[in-house]
Amino acid sequence: MAIYLRVSLTRHLVRQVKLVELAQRVLTVVGETESELSLELIGDRRMHRLNCEYRKRNRTTDVLAFSAREAVVPKGLSCPTSLLGDVVISLPTTIRQAKAAGRSIDEELAILLVHGVLHLCGYDHERNAREAERMSRREQAVLRRITPIPHIVTLRTRRRIKDD
Repeated sequence: MAIYLRVSLTRHLVRQVKLVELAQRVLTVVGETESELSLELIGDRRMHRLNCEYRKRNRTTDVLAFSAREAVVPKGLSCPTSLLGDVVISLPTTIRQAKAAGRSIDEELAILLVHGVLHLCGYDHERNAREAERMSRREQAVLRRITPIPHIVTLRTRRRIKDD
């Protein structure tokens, strides 16, 4: 199981090995041990553009999932792939949501990763209330099984230089 990780941010330290290990644990728990996953951490401006382009929503969001298995393939061609899809997470939104909910950034990141992967597995909370409840139950079950969440993100602070 391969995780293709891209971190497009420099303001925060992301322990990429730990994040890849967490993503592998999520895939294992959801039964996708033979699948590959593309995972990207981005900023709010890029997430806003992606949300506008793909969901027609003129605002940023926390996580987007793009399924490779639901891709449109021309008739007569088969496109077998082990790629489950792409999960894109806005790290600034993750940080804001973690603070608002009283959780660690790492816990919030894990929640969003699980949420995105479940979307790739066919869960869709926007379909109806029953499906939302089903997805919520599955999220909680996966989160329980991947606990403890490793330390992944460290906020970098700016150092002030004092004139003596």
